[in-house]
Amino acid sequence: MRHDKAFQLIELARRMAASAEGLTLDDMAREIGVARRTAERMRDAVIALFPTAEEVFDPPHKRWRIRGGLSAFEQAPTATEMLELTKAAQTLRASGEPARAAALESLERKLKAAMRSTALNRMAPDLEALVRAETIAVQAGPRPTADEAMLATIRAAVLAQSPLGFTYSRPNAEPRRRSVAPCGLMFGRANYLVAADRETGRIQTFRLDRMSAVERQEGLAPPPEDFDLAAFASQSFGIYQDQVEDVVLRVAPGEKAAEARGWRWHPTQELEDQPDGAVLVRFRASGMRELAWHLFTWGDQITILAPDRLKSVMAEEIAAAKRALV
Repeated sequence: MRHDKAFQLIELARRMAASAEGLTLDDMAREIGVARRTAERMRDAVIALFPTAEEVFDPPHKRWRIRGGLSAFEQAPTATEMLELTKAAQTLRASGEPARAAALESLERKLKAAMRSTALNRMAPDLEALVRAETIAVQAGPRPTADEAMLATIRAAVLAQSPLGFTYSRPNAEPRRRSVAPCGLMFGRANYLVAADRETGRIQTFRLDRMSAVERQEGLAPPPEDFDLAAFASQSFGIYQDQVEDVVLRVAPGEKAAEARGWRWHPTQELEDQPDGAVLVRFRASGMRELAWHLFTWGDQITILAPDRLKSVMAEEIAAAKRALV
């Protein structure tokens, strides 16, 4: 049903209304998952159905958008969509992220407030039942929380491309005042600011829970022109950035091999089934220490084939764990 033509037209209209600059035909084809010729026919149908649709000339492309948004009928969220929003907020709150959870909860309230009472009344029983039927499995381990005021200050600096000053405290080191060009935030087991050092231009990561006295500074400090936060994050298995290497892991035959096939190890991963039922996992990444920590959870079911540095890091972590037992 989700591939029904009527659904696709409404979905295209929603995307056109949600884009300030408009969508090209190639954008439409890619986002809806159709051929370009089909996208042309769908665009014509949307223009006929929605009088506020307009063409925007953006040399060398043409774009189309719908001004003024869509009606409440066309934009009413489904119970499943609201459920996922509720679960996302619950996950953040359970992970020690009350500020980010509160933002999603506020969005949920605004969406419900914007809905017609009849639509809300129809959805409420289904949403309540789904919320009761699904819950979040909280991962073990400490997770530093993100301070709401700090996040607001960092985000304001990112948007304004202004310098960010803060005091950074590392274990066994004197606190140091830093001034950086903020590039963005990375959220995970710990939360990090990604920023360029204003003197060297080197991209660095800073743990938010180790930052204090955070303030926007005067002036302009844009990130490097060629910096891409998503590309930066995808280089590493986790947060730590070091030398990028080719990783090859062998997962033993059986239950763990089946689990590995459904696991998203890394954006560059390649899985290769072996004649004995084992699975080879290949990807290219940095962050060998965080990868070693993760491999502990697989026990003796994984053999590290490459690189040698990952083997060395794993051996160091095993030795450190043994010392902790003495």
